[in-house]
Amino acid sequence: MNSIGRHNNAGVLTPSHSNSRRLQLIALGGLLLVAILGIVGFVAVSSMNDANNANTPPPDLDTSLTRTSANGLYRGTAAPGLAPIGINQLHSWQLHLETADGQPVDDATITVHGDMPGHGHGLPTEPTVTKTAGAGNYLVEGMKFQMTGWWYVEFGIKSPKGIDTVLFNLILK
Repeated sequence: MNSIGRHNNAGVLTPSHSNSRRLQLIALGGLLLVAILGIVGFVAVSSMNDANNANTPPPDLDTSLTRTSANGLYRGTAAPGLAPIGINQLHSWQLHLETADGQPVDDATITVHGDMPGHGHGLPTEPTVTKTAGAGNYLVEGMKFQMTGWWYVEFGIKSPKGIDTVLFNLILK
């Protein structure tokens, strides 16, 4: 018998037992590799779909630019300085803030936080309130959005009336 195998009665070369086992292991390894690549591909496509779907806004999302604060202490109206809001364009907003009964709030300390739900990142800038214009109006500078989709901008409000937040949802195209 040679190292490849031996001839059977019909003269056909058949693999030796050790070569047969080796071929089976190679075939099994190939099948395992194909299975692993298939799983990796499935996970990658699923992850991309999850990332895209994770930022899909709910169908009843309120995108109005006048909103009542979370605890009902304030009513805020946001006026973006761009219409429509452009991607990667630095701009400012005006925030009008009043009490629940309609009185302007001029003595608030306001923080700004923006986020893209489902993507795990916020704004590429750190917007700040730079000026109080009176009559409940505040200038917010440094607004910038780096991609299309669902965003929210939340204003933290602290005044003698109390601490609260008002949140605005945006769908940027």
